[in-house]
Amino acid sequence: MSNFARMIDACERERGPFRALSASGQLGYGIPEASLLRGLERAPHMIGCDMGSVDPGPYYLGAGRLATARRVTKRDLRMVLLGALAKKIPLIIGTAGTAGANPHLEATLDIVREIAREEGVSFKLATIGAEMPRDVLKAAVKSGRTRPIGAIPALTEAEVDGASAIVGQMGTEAFLRAMAEEPDVIIAGRACDTAIYAALPARLGLPMAPAMHMAKIIECASLCCVPGARDAMLGTLEGERFVLESMNPTRHATPMSVAAHALYEQADPNSVAEPEGVLHLEDACFEAVDEHRCRVWGSRWEPAKQLSVKIEGSTRVGARAVFVAGCADPIFIERADEIKAGVEAMVRELVPPRGPRSYDLYFRFYGLGAVGGQAPKVLPEEIGVIVECIAEDEEEARAVTASAKQYLLHFGYVGRLSTAGNLAFPFTPPEMTAGDAYRFSVYHIMDVDALAPLFPVSVEMVGA
Repeated sequence: MSNFARMIDACERERGPFRALSASGQLGYGIPEASLLRGLERAPHMIGCDMGSVDPGPYYLGAGRLATARRVTKRDLRMVLLGALAKKIPLIIGTAGTAGANPHLEATLDIVREIAREEGVSFKLATIGAEMPRDVLKAAVKSGRTRPIGAIPALTEAEVDGASAIVGQMGTEAFLRAMAEEPDVIIAGRACDTAIYAALPARLGLPMAPAMHMAKIIECASLCCVPGARDAMLGTLEGERFVLESMNPTRHATPMSVAAHALYEQADPNSVAEPEGVLHLEDACFEAVDEHRCRVWGSRWEPAKQLSVKIEGSTRVGARAVFVAGCADPIFIERADEIKAGVEAMVRELVPPRGPRSYDLYFRFYGLGAVGGQAPKVLPEEIGVIVECIAEDEEEARAVTASAKQYLLHFGYVGRLSTAGNLAFPFTPPEMTAGDAYRFSVYHIMDVDALAPLFPVSVEMVGA
């Protein structure tokens, strides 16, 4: 009997509290081992890990690469995989390999298979793909079944065709189909973070509102605690209530810190939209069990009248080169905007585009509003300088950046006292190539009639 089948059978017989252990809010950056081991000793009914996000930006989705280092990713995967197999606990990993497209899923599976060979373990693995069929997307565009998230343009067929990769965020439905295959481990492509932890409670027929609310909080591990961190988090669901507890005794889930988590990554703190419905939080209540644990209840689940999927796509826009510098000249700092305009005009004249498409050149002066957009009331004593070029290819991007560096270094301005150089460089060469540049070209909702065709499940025996 597989780990999922065994645990489902045990839970249906016992009908006691359901315990979900969140091992990592983003696997691959280092799981605190002591906290994970404490969590495993609490006999959880499942272990979950979120492995990705759009937070690292469009590059990883477009390039098909992991944001995390392979060595650390392998360490984390080894810890959760061996821990789950040793305790015969179901393991679910969502948004494999940072972005959850096919290359990310396959890279994650390669590491998992490697661990199985090295450790001499075998298990039944279910995988769930998340790349969206282009014909389905274009049909949805034609029929008006896509809508933008936020202030971005409506989706077009041209954007669908031009994207390097497009994924959809699966909900609990895909994980339920994977569980039906009776695996030991499920590894999924792009997934809603909540689905990782809410799917097994849904399979057991537990109340959806507290299950989804608990999932929304524990998917970030101990981030909801004081102080917040990456330590494993245990959620215990009993009836319409659940209790949250960090597996690090120095991190405390307080009513305030847990309630505040509703603001995290949410435009509306009172509702959380999922493919299968909406979680309403306006009547949620939070109370301290003790100084370390928090009990939550009162959320409400509204099943969706229309099934939908959030779709994410990334398109290459060119090659990137940058240089990094600093400046402590008060006159340069005061005249930074006019210096920038003069240097850019000079560079565009002396290094014209090689082809019909022009390059993009960006100057960022940190300390003068580069982050918040507001100029400081008092000028700083020194500023950080980053200049970026995005061009058709790496050679052109580097050429433009090198010229911009040189002319910014020696640009003459009114009041200048020294002609030796305007900038200080932390290393050499100060200019460097940074690979291809991408933009999020698809960030939309797609209404669908059925979810299953979009997220295929496959099964294999690993290490057999």
